[in-house]
Amino acid sequence: MKNRFKLFTLAVLSIGLLAGCGSQGSGSNPPADTAAAAPGSGTAGALAKIKEKGVLVVGSSNDTPFAFIDKDSKEFVGIDAEIIKEIAKRLGIPKVEMKEVKFENLLLELNNKNIDMVTDGMYVKPEREKIASFTDYWYREGEAIVVRKDSDIKGIDDLKDKVVGGQKGMTFLEYAQQLQKEGKIKEVKIFGSQAELLLATNTQKIDATITDSATAAYTIAHDPSLSLKLVSPYTAHYSGDIGAAVRKNDQDLLAAVNKELEILKKEGFVLKVLKKYGLNEDNMASNK
Repeated sequence: MKNRFKLFTLAVLSIGLLAGCGSQGSGSNPPADTAAAAPGSGTAGALAKIKEKGVLVVGSSNDTPFAFIDKDSKEFVGIDAEIIKEIAKRLGIPKVEMKEVKFENLLLELNNKNIDMVTDGMYVKPEREKIASFTDYWYREGEAIVVRKDSDIKGIDDLKDKVVGGQKGMTFLEYAQQLQKEGKIKEVKIFGSQAELLLATNTQKIDATITDSATAAYTIAHDPSLSLKLVSPYTAHYSGDIGAAVRKNDQDLLAAVNKELEILKKEGFVLKVLKKYGLNEDNMASNK
């Protein structure tokens, strides 16, 4: 997954400045006036007010394959998008509307009451839980080993004599370089983009690549020219549990979403969505 921690830290500082005394940045629960729910919501029934409005407004950075507007259909699609749209449908909310927000500003916009939820492949982390309430885990996401379909590489142990690619600026490149220092990878080559990484693997310029699993899986699934696959089963070294975020006061909305999410997992809907975007059972997450 993209290295968003530094940007997130800046957002936390911004929230602290806006909130003043008793700010979220101090680690305390946000005061009622700053953590109030979206327009027409709050402790008096966030879910009821959203139903009355008929629209659930969710924030996303328009991030493929998590939650984005398809350039052709103009529809709100993606892993998180499909899950939240199904949940909204079952809750009796007829429409889900995406508001595009820079990733580092998503929780800020949430607490500024400009969106009802954040649904954008966001890792649930302790520092983020000081600012917002998170749902039960939707799925897990981290790095993957990508190889050609005819490759016999089955895991890290098979990379000792292999050339592996990594993308500049990503945590997963640092992991590959760490493995090289440990003698578990022969050589690491650095590329400027995910597209270059996958092309180099496809044309056998490198033996494998270590990169973001969801993005790679989506690209492979939608580009028939790539004869690639994700090594599976595989347990990610750098992985995180992903959930949606709501304001601290919107506990009725949180509870309702969690209830429907549990049903979707039992019915196999979540796994079906993951597979649609190139992921698999490795990415399923248990509840908190």
